Amino acid sequence: MARTESKMIPLGTVAPDFFLDDVMSTGFKNLEQVKGDKGTVIMFICNHCPFVKHVNEELVRIANDYTVPGFGFAAISSNDVETYPQDGPEEMYETGRKHKYPFPYLYDKTQEVAVAYGATCTPDFFVFDADLKLVYRGQLDDSRPSNGIPVNGRDLREALDNILNNHPQRKDQKPSIGCNIKWKPNSQDGLEF
Repeated sequence: MARTESKMIPLGTVAPDFFLDDVMSTGFKNLEQVKGDKGTVIMFICNHCPFVKHVNEELVRIANDYTVPGFGFAAISSNDVETYPQDGPEEMYETGRKHKYPFPYLYDKTQEVAVAYGATCTPDFFVFDADLKLVYRGQLDDSRPSNGIPVNGRDLREALDNILNNHPQRKDQKPSIGCNIKWKPNSQDGLEF
């Protein structure tokens, strides 16, 4: 398990569109279908990463808490399933069902969406405002597997609350830390195909 930080792409970046297989609904979803009136949270996760397993319950709580006020959520798995078959679509469906994901769980087979978003690790969080401009990218909270800090989603919740209350976002956003995205051979760590 390689500990990798978020790339921390520039704030104001417009959310790249996508058209990905939603393993929870056996259909495809694009950005327009998952966006919310107030804002949109795009999460890069996977099944096997201990950092994601550590926060799964809080991801579900946050999505349940913030969907009603107008936020859209989507989780995307971009790992290479040739080398990590436990992150394949059938396993994604089982993981989503087990944790009762209240959001689409999308399969980025080509890894092009991870590259477009600048995603580097799992979990990696991107919060966009109502105009689909990036206002937050970074960690869920300070908790990590085995550091003893409780998972509470503080940083992500604060970003969503700031949108709801028309407050400015924090300038000192901390990168997420997790397992690196498992890039396909010849992808050069997601830089090109």
